[in-house]
Amino acid sequence: MNKHQQPSHCKLAYFPVVEQQLQIGGQPVEQLAQQLGSTPFYAYDRAIIEQRIQSLRTLLPDTIRLHYAVKANPMPSLVQHIAQQVDGLDIASQGELTLTLQTNIDPRHISFTGPGKGINELQTAINAKVMLNIESATEMRRIAELAENSGVRPQVTLRINPDFALKSSGMHMGGGATPFGIDAEQVPALLKELTTLDLEFLGFHIFAGSQNLHAAAIIEAQNATLALAIRLAEYTPSPVRLLNMGGGFGIPYFPGEQALDITPIGENLARLAEQAKTTLPEAELALELGRYLVGEAGVYVCRVLDKKVSRGQTFLITDGGLHQHLAASGNFGQVIRKNYPVVIGNKMAEKKTEVINIVGRLCTPLDLLANKVELPVAEVGDLVVILQSGAYGLTASPTAFLGHPAPTEVLL
Repeated sequence: MNKHQQPSHCKLAYFPVVEQQLQIGGQPVEQLAQQLGSTPFYAYDRAIIEQRIQSLRTLLPDTIRLHYAVKANPMPSLVQHIAQQVDGLDIASQGELTLTLQTNIDPRHISFTGPGKGINELQTAINAKVMLNIESATEMRRIAELAENSGVRPQVTLRINPDFALKSSGMHMGGGATPFGIDAEQVPALLKELTTLDLEFLGFHIFAGSQNLHAAAIIEAQNATLALAIRLAEYTPSPVRLLNMGGGFGIPYFPGEQALDITPIGENLARLAEQAKTTLPEAELALELGRYLVGEAGVYVCRVLDKKVSRGQTFLITDGGLHQHLAASGNFGQVIRKNYPVVIGNKMAEKKTEVINIVGRLCTPLDLLANKVELPVAEVGDLVVILQSGAYGLTASPTAFLGHPAPTEVLL
């Protein structure tokens, strides 16, 4: 394979090709662009999301509750669709709270996490009977005070910063000094104080890391998660009824990456579920997944506005850019920039290729969507499609930068 070429599994794993055209939700990409009336746009294929959820239901134990982390993609119609297929929703803001309260999910199965929750956010969540993940001693006392004034007894869990990390993760969420959760060694004292407050204790939320493609690392972290919960259960004011084990399931973005093998994870979770029947007999185990449910179901489509050569390098200038897809530009957590899988959506079978750079129209050299990739020869008017764009796309991007119009989003 040429060093510039995109791996074929990224191109064709989910979106078929018919007569040169990438098919999204059963429609040719050019036809979809014409129907929407403009580019750029994000498109999400509901069938791919459904297949992913059903696959998890098959591979994971029946007793595992499946939650969707709304921050991965909060598009309202997408959240509504997923809410019909999962057991709970995890949120981290007032906006996500408002959105999820409009779904069919029982508010008691909506969990509100994140440091620095505002008083108004907490009060709204308490009144709605949403479960609150406590992030600090200060927040615990604030919740108790607000609840006393409102006459509601909130259901709470403690978010734990574990004394271990999820190895090989794209992003560590625990294990060291962090603003997220309560250090495991501080939890016994906090639980002792919690017994003096009028709060309904449910259990623990332990989330060690995200974007992991190594089953062995996830299994190790899940084993450590249950062991930590069992140790901390010795100090709880009532039996643990919920253990949210986080997620961490990753998807492949870059050449050389392989899809996560869920089978051994499911087998290990079955063993953990059996162990929990004895050690935490009243506890339900939950997984909180975001990117893994929606990431591969979405694409970002933009159109070539100009093509130019500068000192030996060819540039495709598109109507998209980092202001709409920050992650693809490499400026959303990448230490060493790598290209997302990208195709020319209306020239999928074209044999003649060239090495190009794909950029947006922002006045910054950071506005780079693909760097030195070998793709079919493209011209003005062709459609650039960035795959793996269903998670942390539009809402994770600085859309106000330079004041360009927001892209359309569509669920197909």
